[in-house]
Amino acid sequence: MQENKPVLVVGLGNPGTQYARTRHNVGFMAVDHLAGADAVWKKEKNALTTSLTLAGHRVILVKPQTYMNNSGMAVGPLMAFYKIPLDNLIVIHDDLDLSVGAIRRKMGGGSAGHNGIKSIDAAVGPNYHRIRIGIDHPRTLGLPMSPADWVLGRFDDTQIAAINAAIENLDLFGG
Repeated sequence: MQENKPVLVVGLGNPGTQYARTRHNVGFMAVDHLAGADAVWKKEKNALTTSLTLAGHRVILVKPQTYMNNSGMAVGPLMAFYKIPLDNLIVIHDDLDLSVGAIRRKMGGGSAGHNGIKSIDAAVGPNYHRIRIGIDHPRTLGLPMSPADWVLGRFDDTQIAAINAAIENLDLFGG
């Protein structure tokens, strides 16, 4: 991370109340938690943003309003506007291949079929920080459901408890 530049933390999700508490919206849930209940969000560059200081870093929290598959349409313009280097981008998103509530970090890499990540990769390149939050895979759970239907489904009470615990312990700048 470049210490003298802001950090853009993008939570991926879909806008609208119909998508609240869905598996695909764990990124939104994470940035909402980081922002706190009193956050004031403003509309800019196809996104909702709010700023704060975390661990000595100026952080701009972002919820793209473009829907998941077009997240890059918000991330690219915000990075250009705030002159944020790629190394200062952190994207928080759902991951089907991790058990519910598991968190994995990585730098760069492929999209693993995640359309929000594909869109951001196309807009800014793939070499940014990613925080993946597990949502399980219907196949792993023995459920006869497509991944597309699964990600747009809502968490049950046990799953949301695991997600909330993961988000509460989220460390943006940890190892």
